[in-house]
Amino acid sequence: MSSIQPQSRRTPTALAAAAVVLGLGVAGGVQAQAVQSSSSEAATATEAAAALPSVTVTARRENRVSSGATNLPLEIKETPQSISTIEQDVLSDFGLSSSNDALRLGTGINVDEWETNRTSFNARGFDVMLTQIDGQGMSNDWGLVVGQLDTFLFEKIEVIRGANGLLTGVGNSSGTINFVRKRPTNRDGGQALASVGSHDFKRVALDYNKVLGGDGMWAARLVVAHEDKESYLRALHDRRSTVYAVVEGQVGPHGVLTLGTTYRDARQRSPMWGSLTLRYADGRQADFDVSASTSQDWTRWNTESLNAFVEYVHALSPDWELKASYNHNRGQESTRLFYAYTLTGYLNDDNTGLLGWPYRGESSSESHIVETNLKGRFDAFGRRHEAILGLSHSQRTHRAYYYSGATFPTLPAFPYPGDVFPEPVWGAKNLSADGDQHLTRLYAASRWALTDRLKGIVGFNAIKLVRDGSAIYGGGVNLDDETTEKISPYAGLTYDLTPSTLAYASYSDIFQAQDQRDINGNYLAPMKGVNLEAGLKSEWLNRRLLTTVAVFQAEQKGLATEAGFDPIAQQSYYEPRDVKSRGVELEATGRVSADTRLTAGFTALKLTGPDGGNTYEWVPRRTLKLLADTRVPAWPQLRVGAGLRWQSDVYKQGGVRQDAYAVVDAFAAYALSERAVLRLNVNNLFDEKYLRTVQFGAIYGAPRTAYLALEYRL
Repeated sequence: MSSIQPQSRRTPTALAAAAVVLGLGVAGGVQAQAVQSSSSEAATATEAAAALPSVTVTARRENRVSSGATNLPLEIKETPQSISTIEQDVLSDFGLSSSNDALRLGTGINVDEWETNRTSFNARGFDVMLTQIDGQGMSNDWGLVVGQLDTFLFEKIEVIRGANGLLTGVGNSSGTINFVRKRPTNRDGGQALASVGSHDFKRVALDYNKVLGGDGMWAARLVVAHEDKESYLRALHDRRSTVYAVVEGQVGPHGVLTLGTTYRDARQRSPMWGSLTLRYADGRQADFDVSASTSQDWTRWNTESLNAFVEYVHALSPDWELKASYNHNRGQESTRLFYAYTLTGYLNDDNTGLLGWPYRGESSSESHIVETNLKGRFDAFGRRHEAILGLSHSQRTHRAYYYSGATFPTLPAFPYPGDVFPEPVWGAKNLSADGDQHLTRLYAASRWALTDRLKGIVGFNAIKLVRDGSAIYGGGVNLDDETTEKISPYAGLTYDLTPSTLAYASYSDIFQAQDQRDINGNYLAPMKGVNLEAGLKSEWLNRRLLTTVAVFQAEQKGLATEAGFDPIAQQSYYEPRDVKSRGVELEATGRVSADTRLTAGFTALKLTGPDGGNTYEWVPRRTLKLLADTRVPAWPQLRVGAGLRWQSDVYKQGGVRQDAYAVVDAFAAYALSERAVLRLNVNNLFDEKYLRTVQFGAIYGAPRTAYLALEYRL
């Protein structure tokens, strides 16, 4: 970690020169590469140029630094938890413009898309309750994420597996997904992209950076992306536009100020609300075309969001920095939906038995997150150590409304067309949920160099969580300033077995307030538990390849588990259950040669309930992710690559089954010139037919699709 890291984003100054003199390059996490003083820069910084005419700040492994697990900016190898990163060049090569598609590449992450606009993620057997942007965010309601983010806005996506209590003060043992935004750089230039493909797919995107002023102390970056596409699902249409603008610069000799905003508008026509019913009463499983959808043509799911943030980092000394930030998020949804269900959970033999539930609703949410922390390095007992101390407060409010007028028609045999039931005449607008949440936390962590090889990390979170009103999906009783106070410790050890191999172990308490209710409509008590992890991390091939072997065990007590469905209230009810997860993860990521990249990740786990028997059977017990690309030696302008996703069989008690399956994606990219690249992507190369999830029903995965993109470097 380094108090001068933000300075590396601008042209060299006396402070940046001091960083080099003090030897803070890689160890300090400075993320600039080969920054050379030009003649014009030397003219505006003559004093620095006289002392050091040419400044070079180099971070050999800048993409392997993360603060995602401990709040301390450590190299991934030195972090006592499993962390995977999905870099922007991988996202670009595989044509992954949506966050769900990108996360399918993450080791140990399962993407459960049981609708077309709401998604849940799980890792190590449990729902991922936290998605963040630049390390900030609040827990996802019910573990669900509405809509998808455009990956073009981000430098990388971090997937941190295991306990996330040091990040938020609340969390479980699944992990955290952190999207790292693009920031201004020291050079003018950027990238433009245009793409077309299957199902009338059209996409354009622009990323441009501009250094402001002759002294180069300020820079701005603009990222714009627009995507419009039909779908393999009947009548589904998606349109998404995103604009991200950020300005960053030096304030005085010791400060860096960053201001940014993101606007996102997503409109979905004929979305699926809920999943397909695929089971007959005798246990047989229906087999429909992959285009099968329960939706009606009049349905819509539109979302709009605005995020603004400001961040200030001040270098107090070469070893210490103070950071303050404020994030504001505002979002709204407008929905007209149609849900198809059965009272029995089964189809009749002639595929009848479905009832319809039309719904119209609106909702809005607003959140504010203020955080400040002090981090740095200090000397004690003859060695150098790192520490961070922080305080944050977040507040979120939400309101949801529904319109009366719904009727519940009997539907014809499935699959039916999109015009079998007209849109109702909606009645009065009614409040369905109105609540707010306040979370205040004090956190601290320190990394101690106990010996030359042995490092210890200790930390804690002290939180105060206050919830008032109803959960986002309403129903049941309201909370009345429910207050929870909790202190959660964290401890980790790393030991350098050799210069290239490190052993680690970590322990953390876990704690998560829950939105689910029991059969009487009462909120379940918070989940509590313990998370343990140990492993080996090694670097190979002159530190180009990083491998991780991890074993983990987590026990979550009182975890909300679906226990049934109330047909009168039209909602599920839950019961607390003690669930234990044990398993192993293997990962290798990096370069095996100058022209060949490789990422391989394998997860095997066991999930047991309070009686020691198998539970959460819809979570795959084994998953494998493989990505590789290389430059063709005989044709250096051509790069080819392939990715494989495999998972073991899954099923749901009283539901459906999906056998083990594998999906293969491939790409070929040809450099037309130094600036232009033409890329062909083919997804689901072998046209595998499979169900995306079986937890809450099912939707078929996408068949084989192809896309052609032209990228031009500005």
